[in-house]
Amino acid sequence: MRSPAVCISGIGYTKFSRSTQASLASLALEASLNAIADAGLRVDQVDGLVCYHQNDSVLVRDVSTSLGIKELRWWSDFLAGGTFNCAVIAQAAMAIEAGLANYVVCYRALRGRSGKRMGRYRASLTDGVHQFMTPFGFSTPAQIFGMTCRRHMHEYGTTRAQLGYVAVIERTHAGLNDRAMRRDPLTMEQYLGGRVIADPYTLFDCCQETDGACAVVLTRADRARSAPHPPVYVLGAVHGGGDVPRVPFDGWRDLSVSAFPRLATELYARAGVGPKDIDVALLYDAFTFEVIQQLEDFGFCKPGEGGPFVEDGNIGLAGSLPVNPHGGLLSEAYIHGLNHIIEAVQQLRIEAGDRQVSGADIALVTGFGFCAGSAIVLGGASAGS
Repeated sequence: MRSPAVCISGIGYTKFSRSTQASLASLALEASLNAIADAGLRVDQVDGLVCYHQNDSVLVRDVSTSLGIKELRWWSDFLAGGTFNCAVIAQAAMAIEAGLANYVVCYRALRGRSGKRMGRYRASLTDGVHQFMTPFGFSTPAQIFGMTCRRHMHEYGTTRAQLGYVAVIERTHAGLNDRAMRRDPLTMEQYLGGRVIADPYTLFDCCQETDGACAVVLTRADRARSAPHPPVYVLGAVHGGGDVPRVPFDGWRDLSVSAFPRLATELYARAGVGPKDIDVALLYDAFTFEVIQQLEDFGFCKPGEGGPFVEDGNIGLAGSLPVNPHGGLLSEAYIHGLNHIIEAVQQLRIEAGDRQVSGADIALVTGFGFCAGSAIVLGGASAGS
């Protein structure tokens, strides 16, 4: 494995809540400034800025002006959702390796509870393919992704209780995380009694609606030697899809398998690692089943064995593959998956406190969209030696 050229040198975030009084611009600025300070930089050293969003964030041009960046050498605004949390890191890494920028800030700010909520998208989804979906109540993520879960249940006998283990274990992790939105204990009885959102998903199968922001600073590994924190290295990344890279997945060959088996093969080859080398996994968990599906698709267990793998306790902090030690999107917060990157960095810096995974040195992070997605492998101290 070649020496990694790019690393994450700073992270920042805001408070996660359901009712912030801050504007989107304020959230983006706060997270970005926190990340820049964490990297030991001045704002005038930042020369790259990138964001991804679904028309629910503040644009790079406005954040750049508000930050007072003197010379913006490279920037991008990507219209993208949950598939892009790892892709945005890869985009910044590519810009740095190409010499287009020296210090790039990636940020994501949204008001997912007090602002633009998913359930309010319906009126705007009447163009293109959505005109054939929305009239039949097939428009929000829970309705769409619940379909893939139901297919897996049909094919392999995956149970609601197995989905419940994902929710209960991640809530247990969140109880150790001061910034998590939901730290109250969740029992299996409570999970099974949750009100239905979109069958088979109930309230506890769905991620948090969140107001907040996260930001990450990337630079060349040699530039990070004097940074306040140990660098976290970008070992490999992928971003892509299959032959049907969008909803409603009507041409997809097998709804029990996502695009990740192909992408995982590429990712492991680029990073020079395999499933057995992963110490901690930050799996995109907008819904409980996505964790089960990705455990199979990334080779941690065989197809159909994801449910029993979770049921056996393997994704707990003391399990064979700790998953989402911060509580994930289900219990920490939903910042479109960029908070997964924050947690991966803290784990690899050995800064996660009571939720620290013992011996964490290689982390997998994913961004899930079923027929498309992104993923990244990050390395700690040993990767730079």
